[in-house]
Amino acid sequence: MSINPNQTDAVAIASAIKTGKTTTETLISKCLEQIYDRNRTLNCFTAITTESALNRAKQIDRDIGQGKNPGLLAGVPFAVKNLYDIAGLTTLAGAKINAENPPATQDATAVAKLKQAGAILVGSLNMDEYAYGFVTENSHYGATPNPHDLTRISGGSSGGSAAAVAAGLVPITLGSDTNGSIRVPASLCGVFGFKPTYGRLSRAGVFLFASSLDHVGPFARSVRDIATVYDVLQGSDAKDPVCTNRPPETCLPQLNQGIQGLRIAIADGHFAKGGEPEVFTAVEQVADALGVTQRVTIPEAHRARAAAYIITAAEGANLHLENLRTRPQDFDPATRDRFLAGALIPADWYIQAQRFRRWYQGCVEEIFKEVDIILAPTTPCVAPLLGQEKMIIAGEEVLVRPNLGLYTQPLSFIGLPVLSVPIRRTNGLPLGVQIIAAPYNEALILRVAAFLEMEQLVGLRIKQGLNPPV
Repeated sequence: MSINPNQTDAVAIASAIKTGKTTTETLISKCLEQIYDRNRTLNCFTAITTESALNRAKQIDRDIGQGKNPGLLAGVPFAVKNLYDIAGLTTLAGAKINAENPPATQDATAVAKLKQAGAILVGSLNMDEYAYGFVTENSHYGATPNPHDLTRISGGSSGGSAAAVAAGLVPITLGSDTNGSIRVPASLCGVFGFKPTYGRLSRAGVFLFASSLDHVGPFARSVRDIATVYDVLQGSDAKDPVCTNRPPETCLPQLNQGIQGLRIAIADGHFAKGGEPEVFTAVEQVADALGVTQRVTIPEAHRARAAAYIITAAEGANLHLENLRTRPQDFDPATRDRFLAGALIPADWYIQAQRFRRWYQGCVEEIFKEVDIILAPTTPCVAPLLGQEKMIIAGEEVLVRPNLGLYTQPLSFIGLPVLSVPIRRTNGLPLGVQIIAAPYNEALILRVAAFLEMEQLVGLRIKQGLNPPV
């Protein structure tokens, strides 16, 4: 039986390999062939780990032949944003400056855990420089276009990660999310993108952007893939001081529990304005499928977004101060200018932003005493054009780069777990809806997503052919 790694989700691939329907070497070879062929157009990959991937595939086939357990994700190809350490490769973080660093000596914790589960790393993926952006238009490594329309952006900063899944190059990838860098590209590329609770997954071996905001998480083709990868990645890690000692929770078996008894509401206020009509229609479609009419208002969400800007810029600039002083010409200009602005932020602004953060977190905690799940748009529009600097949203001209995170920043600001689900649309470009819960309630999010997937309201449209530039 032939299993196409470019059209099948990770759980199905692992099952086919374990049951002998295909060999790991055959599947990985086919996957690599597709990557080499299509990456010239898509520019998702900045490095392809051909030799190590094929060697590992052969080892898994030998293990299966000897009756050994090959792991939950046996033979599943995956790739990671190029800010994850990969042993033997230099961790670029999308930067020209980082290319001068020596290769990493060991894998990031998340990479190591996926490998331990049998998954096979096939490469690293393009991103905005130092994860500071929502577009993945990198002046050093090029832009990653949207697989659904090559004239448009894939979103960012994990654009390569989202586009690789949307294009069917690999079934799962890892990205990072500071202000929306998993959820924004997931929405624009039409895939599942998961940002768990802050501190839930280890960031050890990941080149951070703003430590008090940074999360890691997966992209995938199905809810069960998201749940499987999330389950594999859980667990405390002494190498990441913010990774909690909270016991892991196995979410995969809970997907079929349905939504009965869950209190679900639609986010009003900030989350119900500033976007194109189709994004609110998508939220209403999800709400209708869930039988939801209740609305809640998260207070001062617009100020939360402003505070997130201040904290992000200040923490990010502080990390790069020396290079900003001595070699500003080696930064991506769009990144450099924002870091320079961040370096000039007064200390009392940063302190006030952190104080507001604590107050805002308390307000949202009160809301989650009344509801279990909140629904909101992921992005205010579909993917803008490559190179587009401004866009008209709700009748107002705004800058593209900062405004794609309109609905994501107020949520990652206080570390809430969020899944962006791709809405099945008969026409038009992809859009996502955020499913939001209180900290450590990832299982509730995945239950809602699984119900929507079963109802065929959400799901991935794998792009088999590429739309030519117009």
